[in-house]
Amino acid sequence: MSIHQNLLGGPAPTHLPDEPGPREALAAGTPAAEVAAAHPTSSLAWATLADEAFAAGRTVESYAYARTGYHRGLDALRRAGWKGHGPVPWEHEPNRGFLRALHALARAAGAIGEKDEYERCSTFLRDSSETAADTLA
Repeated sequence: MSIHQNLLGGPAPTHLPDEPGPREALAAGTPAAEVAAAHPTSSLAWATLADEAFAAGRTVESYAYARTGYHRGLDALRRAGWKGHGPVPWEHEPNRGFLRALHALARAAGAIGEKDEYERCSTFLRDSSETAADTLA
């Protein structure tokens, strides 16, 4: 028996590869729009844009940014071996961009009254990472 065997029978956690460029650029104060333009596949850049737009009351814009980050994250998850379900741990920092985009999409969907999308994204977030759902709430 392997020490790392999943005894519950579910899929192994998915860990996205580290992409320090967008994270470091944002931390250095580079505007999120510039980071997204330079790193268009970065869920973190799109999630940051979604958060900024939402904070400024631009809910529909936030929804669009969040949806972009969410889809970029799904692409990255699939490339990392994710099969459509299973844990995406918040504790693995490269996963946080996708999880933040998913949270931002749920938040914006709720704000515009898109109940089904809000519920789907909220459930998906909690199923992916309870820590992320609790942290981002």
